[in-house]
Formats: sequence, structure tokens, C-alpha cells
Amino acid sequence: MLVPRPETEVLVEKVLELSTRESEAILDIGTGSGCIAVALAKELPRAHIEAVDISERALRVARRNAARHKARHIRFQKSDLFSAFRGTGLRFDFIVSNPPYVSRRDYDGLPADVRDFEPRRALLAGESGLELVERLVRRAATFLRPGGYLIFEIGDGQRDRVLGLFGERWTEIETAWDLAGTPRVITARRA
Repeated sequence: MLVPRPETEVLVEKVLELSTRESEAILDIGTGSGCIAVALAKELPRAHIEAVDISERALRVARRNAARHKARHIRFQKSDLFSAFRGTGLRFDFIVSNPPYVSRRDYDGLPADVRDFEPRRALLAGESGLELVERLVRRAATFLRPGGYLIFEIGDGQRDRVLGLFGERWTEIETAWDLAGTPRVITARRA
């Protein structure tokens, strides 16, 4: 359950920029500590937010954080990406995620305050670092309403490979940079 970092603010700001401020449905995949879901709940009180994580421990922390911040319109549940929603017919206006995106090769080079204190599962995403991102992009359109947005965080040096994952089901694919000038957040709209 990753400690929120300033880079994640870029993701939240992008959702707020695109939101109609109506009763939108938002899915936060890999919610971890719940920081994205809670921030969005506070800023978008009319939104219905689903927050999922594969870790029950992370979900307990996220529930406590939501209660502490009085963010009551978030439903937390255990799910491996979209598994909890298969066959439900639920569709979202926004799917947001700060997925694990660190490759095995880059993991040992992470700053000690990240590598030694964060759960490995919250950071490491296989050999390339894009294994979960690939699954996210491949499946997200099925769970988005037409015109809905997929917004997610990426790692340094991943932008070009991530942009290559999008096909004809997507439009308005954009990159947002963090305060350090690193491409950090990808936004894509379901056609």
C-alpha cells in the first residue's frame, strides 16, 4: 500500500479537469492506501467511487483512511484489476490507476525510502514493468462508457511503449508531466 507521492497529484488533477462534477462513476484500480479515491471523493461529492485492490491488507488501510477523511461514497472491494466487475454490466466514466510499473531490473535501483518500506507487490510489475499496464489498457475499454476516460500513472522512460499499447478503441491520448518534467500520467478516451 504505497505511500502517496506528489506525482500522483497529477493524476487526480487530470480527473478534476475532465470531470463534469455530476454523479460520475469512477473506478480506482489498485487503490492501495486509498489516496486517489479519497481525494476524488472529497473533490467530487456527487461521484460514485469503486476502489479495488488485490491486497486485503491495503483495503483495510484504505477503508480507515476514507473513514478518517469522512469520504463515505467509496465502496472498497477485493479485485484483481477488473475481476470484481466481470458480468455485472457496470460501466464507468473514469478508470484511474497508479499501478505497479517498476521492472525487475529497476527495482534494486529504487531509492531506499521507497524500496525498503513499500510492499514489493505495490511497486514491481514484472520483467518490463509494463505487465499490469498492458492488462489495464487491454481491458479498460470494456468497463468504460463511450467517451469515458482511462487515466493512469507511468514510470520514467515508459511513455513511448505505453502509447504504443492503444488501438482504435481509443482517442484523445495525452501525456501529463509531473513537477520534475517527467512524463507521468497518460489519459485516453474511449472512442
